[in-house]
Amino acid sequence: MFRIFVIAVLPLFFVFSSEIFTFLSGALCPSCNCESAKPLHRIPRPQLRPEFLALENGTDARLGCEDVGYKMHVFSREPLVVYFENFVSAREREHLLDISEKIYTPSTITHNGGQTSDRNTKVRDSEVALVPRTEGVRCIERRAREVQGWREEVWIERLRVQRYNPGGHYSHHFDWSSGRGGWGRVSSFMVWVHGEELEGGGTEFPRLELRGDKKKWCKFIECEDNLDGEDSKDKGVETAEDKKGAVFKVIPGNAVYWENFRSDGTGRGYNETWHAGLPVKKGVKVGLNIWSYGRID
Repeated sequence: MFRIFVIAVLPLFFVFSSEIFTFLSGALCPSCNCESAKPLHRIPRPQLRPEFLALENGTDARLGCEDVGYKMHVFSREPLVVYFENFVSAREREHLLDISEKIYTPSTITHNGGQTSDRNTKVRDSEVALVPRTEGVRCIERRAREVQGWREEVWIERLRVQRYNPGGHYSHHFDWSSGRGGWGRVSSFMVWVHGEELEGGGTEFPRLELRGDKKKWCKFIECEDNLDGEDSKDKGVETAEDKKGAVFKVIPGNAVYWENFRSDGTGRGYNETWHAGLPVKKGVKVGLNIWSYGRID
């Protein structure tokens, strides 16, 4: 009986093999870059909520923002990951620390596309402050918006300052969540506000491939030093040239930006954006999250 069943099914397999492969590819690897991925089904734009989004009110053009003179370095083009030197000034960092000091609350983890949340210090151990939209904060919002080219149907989320005390961390996760209906958190900034005399606490992207001039990148990412000036490969030490992934150092004022979704019309998130805030071993780390919500292209 089984042999008869197999003989009967085999012709169907060959006829529908491509469809079967497409289904299995999507089920086993939903964010793989497959040519056969289905187009995104988009729903109407959800209601914009000012309690979560930094909506422009027509006065942003009159803000007296300082020119911080930041520098940009492209870490990766696919996905787009850009490193910034001096993205926020010393005065802006001091302002962020002042306005967040009295409003910190325990950080939580969101589920179901932000519909529910809970606190789990094994996964995320930090404090968060949803900062008021002062003129200084709105200047940072505008800067983050300008970097992204004033894209249509993309809005900066309300800025959040995160504080990590010794032992504080955030385990590996994605910012992009589900991207349900063609709308979601399209991009992320991690900005370092405070971290003097800090040990640990770097931002790790274990799936990003290290490219370009590795020795120059060691200024901004953690790299193993050579032993006594000898060839570290002979000593079995992993160097920037052969290291996979990247851990960005906590350098106050600097920032790293990344795109969360592929621009191929499928709504798939990048697996390479899986990242973590590594545990703080000594000192206090303060970071600023700048997320952008909007249309997934």
